[in-house]
Amino acid sequence: AGRHLLALAQPRIDAARWNGLRVVAADASRLRVSTRSNASLSADHYAFALFLPGAELTLHASLHPADGSDMDGLLGRADAAMREVKQAGRAGFRFHTQRSQAGDADLRTRMQLDHAMRQALTQQRFRLHYQPQVDLATGTVIGAEALIRWRDPELGEVPPGRFIPVAEESGFIVAIGDWVLRQAVAQAAQWHASGMPMRMSVNVSALQFRQPGFVDGVASTLRAAGLPGRLLELELTESILIQDVEGTLSRLHALAEIGVLLAIDDFGTGYSSLGYLKRLPIGRLKIDRSFVMDLPGDTSDASIVNAIINLGRALDIQVIAEGVETEAQRQFLRQAGCHEFQGYLFAPALDVKSFEALLAPAANRRVVPLPRRRAARAQPGAAVRD
Repeated sequence: AGRHLLALAQPRIDAARWNGLRVVAADASRLRVSTRSNASLSADHYAFALFLPGAELTLHASLHPADGSDMDGLLGRADAAMREVKQAGRAGFRFHTQRSQAGDADLRTRMQLDHAMRQALTQQRFRLHYQPQVDLATGTVIGAEALIRWRDPELGEVPPGRFIPVAEESGFIVAIGDWVLRQAVAQAAQWHASGMPMRMSVNVSALQFRQPGFVDGVASTLRAAGLPGRLLELELTESILIQDVEGTLSRLHALAEIGVLLAIDDFGTGYSSLGYLKRLPIGRLKIDRSFVMDLPGDTSDASIVNAIINLGRALDIQVIAEGVETEAQRQFLRQAGCHEFQGYLFAPALDVKSFEALLAPAANRRVVPLPRRRAARAQPGAAVRD
């Protein structure tokens, strides 16, 4: 892209690679333009020319002196314009505006949060809580979902909804995800060794799942902890499943071959094809909490939940509902044929001692294994059908 930009550039434009894949161009003549409308004429040309085969590029710019008097200020405001391009659907161009500048403070906050996250990992400030997953028919706790928590000495308790998006944007989600997997597997192995086998569910991000050594890393983590694969379940979102179809199928089957259980998280909120779904070695669908919160009164949500449960029944896949907070919701799900639930009605996410105390009165807690439905291995070149 840098060479292509240089080929298009006027004689007085200098371009250089900056911070990985970014290319910075400085035009000494055009920095003195008097209006943005004049500048946008050349930006139109460059944006159009930067649509390269097999690549989606964005062009964003800030102008001296209106947008900054030094390199740091100009780059920061160009980054703010970049975020607006991405939010608008990428593959475009945008100049820095006052609206972009309003996001500068947010950028600083996100950068500070990203730095604090990296310190939290090295200084062991992250911890895991575990939310029980309950069989609707028997009331038996059959599993736990590992959920990350973070208390920072300066920021206080930082909710996952605040720091996880920042980690995904920076790529640090891979390191966090690897830590969560190791900790959750180690805890499940400890419970297993103490006579309390518990299926452990762990969320996996798209970036983490696409890492070349992901499957080998999962297998290595299981071996190191001595945990059977059947006691680990990985929760994947629909957005993960529809990217790189053949690569995704290959990874999923490789995970299934080492005994790991697979679930689709937040089911119903994505765009997965039913034709594609039946090819996956998926053992469980998780109904998103947005469809549960207004049950049983909301007829649309009731219809969606019934449809998901019926789909699971047709494909021989277990169904679990998350975010269950009322007895009316639990009764509706049980009558509809849902297999499991989790939510505040039974218990929030708990630390290890509280989780174990919750189970202590029941001497016969057991793992209810998910039926493994063997999906036909995808043929090379197969396409996703709508």
